[in-house]
This record gives sequence, C-alpha cells and structure tokens, in this order.
Amino acid sequence: MQNESYMRTRSILARLILAGAVATSVGACRLHGSAWVSTPGVIIVDETPPPPRHEVIVVRSGYVWVGGHWERSGSQWVWRDGYHERTRADHDWKPGRWERRGKGHAWVAGSWQARGQARGHDHDKPKGRDRVQDHR
Repeated sequence: MQNESYMRTRSILARLILAGAVATSVGACRLHGSAWVSTPGVIIVDETPPPPRHEVIVVRSGYVWVGGHWERSGSQWVWRDGYHERTRADHDWKPGRWERRGKGHAWVAGSWQARGQARGHDHDKPKGRDRVQDHR
C-alpha cells in the first residue's frame, strides 16, 4: 500500500515536471525578438524601432512635455503616449531617445538635468514611465 502511494506521487511529479517543461518551451517559441538591459535606464533590442508618431503638444504652464516613444512588448512594438510632467526648479528635461548601439538599438530613458551641469551627467534618475523598461 505504501509503495503504491509512493509510485502514484512519483507519477504525478513526473507529469508536473513534463507539463512545466512543455509550458516553458511553448512560451519561449512565441518570442521573436530579444532585448537585454545593459545599464540602468537603457534597454537594447535587436530590431529598429518604428519612426516616432506625430503628437499634438498642448503647452501647459509649469509643465514640460515628455514625448511618446515606442516600447518593445514581447514580439510587438507598442506606442507609449507622451504626457505632461511638472517642471522642477533649476532643472531641464532631457528627453529619452533610441540610439544605435552595436548591432542593436538602445532606449535611453529621459531624465532631469540640473541647469549648468555638464552635458552627459544626469542629475536625477528617470522617473515615472521613463524608467528602465524590460522588453523581454
């Protein structure tokens, strides 16, 4: 009786392991593109992103426009609409952008930069929707 219970448990475990392996491989087959994080705030994908969409920007006092951009979601490109962000005293918004990096394309998230600070040195980390985006 005890041996029968042991065999039944082993059989169930074997089926669960097999089902997990099949589920994992099926999910992996659906992914056509790839992406990896190289540094904080930077996402690299293999494909060239589509050209940016035209956005109508309504100027709002006390706010800066954070432009929309393409994001990678699985095997598809998805447009992320732009939005208004409240301005910060003595800071300028440095927009996010796609850059060519080796054989891939990198999304460099937008960030706030203190006025008078040398270009290339971000004062604050990206915030809100412009943080690191993992496109895996």
